[in-house]
Amino acid sequence: MSQVTKQIHKNNPDFVPSLYERFLFISLGTGTTSAEKYDAKEASQWGALKWLIGFDFSSPLIDIFSQASSDMVDFHLATVFQALQSPDNYLRIQDDTLSGTLASVDIATSENLNDLVKGGQKLLTKPVSRVDFDTGKAKSVHPKITN
Repeated sequence: MSQVTKQIHKNNPDFVPSLYERFLFISLGTGTTSAEKYDAKEASQWGALKWLIGFDFSSPLIDIFSQASSDMVDFHLATVFQALQSPDNYLRIQDDTLSGTLASVDIATSENLNDLVKGGQKLLTKPVSRVDFDTGKAKSVHPKITN
């Protein structure tokens, strides 16, 4: 996306703004746990140690930065496509409900990988959603249009 945008800004004739209208850009997330994992009022009282290791060695600081990075990329791309009047040409597929072993990036057992495949197949049947620019959260586009 960045390279395409750079080429458009450089007026490269091979990359015209209408390029966004000709393709469907799909962004696949690796999944996250609940987006509302930490309470802001509680977190405001934490010292450096709690931010680094949390209450259960969960590394809240790393969790928050990782999630924020993913959310900002999604928000940015959605904004770009909205500005180019092509919001239907950008699709972000992300599961924010992972828990247990499915939420871990380092459990590569056959059972867990099979469960991830099933989760991915289930995501394809969920309604398409887009970021709501007012709330920053995903909002269903239409209940009958699926990923």
